Amino acid sequence: MAASVDVVEFQLGEEHYALDIQIAREIVEMMPITPLPRAPDYLAGIINLRGEITNIIDLRDLLGLPASEEVENRKIVVLMPDVTNGSNVGIIVDDVHSVVSVRNDQIERVSDGITSSISSYVKAIIKIGDEEEEKTKTLIIWLDVQKVIGDLGGDLGNH
Repeated sequence: MAASVDVVEFQLGEEHYALDIQIAREIVEMMPITPLPRAPDYLAGIINLRGEITNIIDLRDLLGLPASEEVENRKIVVLMPDVTNGSNVGIIVDDVHSVVSVRNDQIERVSDGITSSISSYVKAIIKIGDEEEEKTKTLIIWLDVQKVIGDLGGDLGNH
């Protein structure tokens, strides 16, 4: 039996992404977000999540992906506080599919040859689907959300 790792599969636009399951505290339905004055574009605002003020990051904006038309199933993935230096942070995604158990042989590390600005945030590409039928394979981009958030540094001070 090949070793496997669990990831949360989510969607931004048409593309599928994944993040490490241990950094996700919970997934909540989209709720009204209070914008903050003079906040960076990627900081959608704040929400009151069971009495805790939580910063909400628009992952799509942060990654430089095109804005989507209003999506029905948008969710907020609330991250574990140790990932965000103790801040309460949630990221907006278009939809959350499921927790996927990925075998090591389905994971392809991204080569250093890719020099786009996003490559440092991509842990690997996950290939899911029929081994015989190459066309039915789904590619999932495994994001290093911890690094993405970590690179924001002081921008996420407790508001």
